[in-house]
Amino acid sequence: MSEQAAVGRAAVATDERALVIGLGAVDPALVSDVLGDGVDFVAHPSGDEIARAAGAIVRADVDVDRAFLDRAPRLRVLARTGVGVDRVDVAAASERGIAVVITPGSGTRAVAEGVIAMALHLVKRLSANTALVREGRWDERADPGLIPGDLDAATIGIVGYGRIGRRVGELATAFGMRVLAYDPVTPPDDQERCDDLNELVAASDVVTLHVPLTPATRHLADARLIERMRPGAILINCGRGGLLDLDAAYAALRAGRLGGLGLDTFDPEPAVHHPVFDEPNVVLTPHTLGLSRRGTALTFADAAQGVVDVLGGRAPAAVADPHWADAGKERA
Repeated sequence: MSEQAAVGRAAVATDERALVIGLGAVDPALVSDVLGDGVDFVAHPSGDEIARAAGAIVRADVDVDRAFLDRAPRLRVLARTGVGVDRVDVAAASERGIAVVITPGSGTRAVAEGVIAMALHLVKRLSANTALVREGRWDERADPGLIPGDLDAATIGIVGYGRIGRRVGELATAFGMRVLAYDPVTPPDDQERCDDLNELVAASDVVTLHVPLTPATRHLADARLIERMRPGAILINCGRGGLLDLDAAYAALRAGRLGGLGLDTFDPEPAVHHPVFDEPNVVLTPHTLGLSRRGTALTFADAAQGVVDVLGGRAPAAVADPHWADAGKERA
């Protein structure tokens, strides 16, 4: 058995040692040092180990519903590797006094870099120009559709100005871009603030989406909003797949109104093939921009630290429900 497998199938915890389990693909090497010697970590738990677990580190593709929580009566903390809790029943966890820890800062820089990378890829027409050289069509390089654009002096409209949105703004500024930001919850600085979403998209050469997915924001970027964008503008969605009406984006690309589309998130996931995927001015990544080597290591370390904090009686850095402890006490 390999060292990693041996760690992943740690010895069954005694009454004196906390048992923490992985739900989804959790590399023991990324969490064991933070969890410490006083914790037994099991990467692939059995039903009995789920029943005895005090904590769990949860990947984004795992459902944690009431039925699962009923199987884990000793659970005190769920640490989600990321910020989305769409597949975790947070209310049911809070009712049981279980903290749902999130890791909002760990992938911030990686996602923001991905946004700028997509913008560069699309604005500079990298795919089309690569094909031109590969196929020996050098004489076509003056084609207007192949001439690279510029980020310098262009305007980027950032919809949602939390950690990731602000970092995108910092990077865009370094490229010489003008930054406009719309966020009624986290107000941008005065020089960047745009209180009208329609005005923001109408003034932007690149629009990037970073608001949470709620019933109010589902298909926020719909046909009407895309119609208000500048002709030839770039649209990027590294937030949540449901923020974008993909049919509307496809129609705008086909009509030439939208100059390019960058997607790291989809609805549903795993992504189901859509005709927009076959368009030339589209760049796609499978929800991995936040999973860079450094981003992944930071995310798992933060999740493990959240588990350690809760089991040690300390307040975790970030939780999905700030009132989880009160809800648990009320039920008790």
